[in-house]
Amino acid sequence: MYICNAKSKTYYVMELVGIKYTKDASGYNRYVRIDLEKYHENQLLEDFLDGLEAMERKGEPTYPFDEVMRAEFERRGLKYDV
Repeated sequence: MYICNAKSKTYYVMELVGIKYTKDASGYNRYVRIDLEKYHENQLLEDFLDGLEAMERKGEPTYPFDEVMRAEFERRGLKYDV
């Protein structure tokens, strides 16, 4: 976690338990390792990871819910009534 003092333009880095920063070849913090055992119930982390997954899937084809449900019911040999 970074804390900045705007007046003195001083930056402090606080170490959080279960969260490790890894630097790239230039010496900048580039990667974050998060202990999921410790933070698995954290709603903000879950929302952040869901957002990343949504960004990765941007541009993929989408299908209407009814179309997906109808195909799944047919696959299982069931009748889909809406």
